Amino acid sequence: MLAKKKSSESRNRRVTRVEPPVLEEAVVAAQGLTDNIESQVEIAAQLMGLPEDEVRPVVLKSVSQPRRSERLPERMIMSERSEGPKVVVVERKRPRLVMPR
Repeated sequence: MLAKKKSSESRNRRVTRVEPPVLEEAVVAAQGLTDNIESQVEIAAQLMGLPEDEVRPVVLKSVSQPRRSERLPERMIMSERSEGPKVVVVERKRPRLVMPR
């Protein structure tokens, strides 16, 4: 018995899952854009579509906590590469010339 082929219509349907950001994600994004706390409140509120009064306590709470990068040790150990330096080649393509008729 042969399996039924799926119609091309079912393959072309795409389901896009949209998840709005949570408030903490909006605050982190705002912190990445500016160091000014009031600007962070404004940016996060606009991202979430919330009033600034609801966002302000979350921003102030996150400011009082040390950032993850600040909790990491100052020294980082990089392992040496044995493969040598990376080579990057940039080629410029010349525009095609069109011959007049």
